[in-house]
Amino acid sequence: MPDLPDLPDRPEPAEPQETDAERRRRRARFLRDLAEARALRDRVQPRRAKTARLRHAMRMRTFRW
Repeated sequence: MPDLPDLPDRPEPAEPQETDAERRRRRARFLRDLAEARALRDRVQPRRAKTARLRHAMRMRTFRW
């Protein structure tokens, strides 16, 4: 059995911990970019967007609360 180096349980973060506000700001920007990308894809591929909408609607109808 090869000798493995002792690894720490958790890697040390290279950056100081980000604040909740920074994390929320970064997440909001990511979600805005994602929505923009989806809107662009829907414009350039309308048929695929329609089938995706129909598929999503079917999933929501068959989902049990």
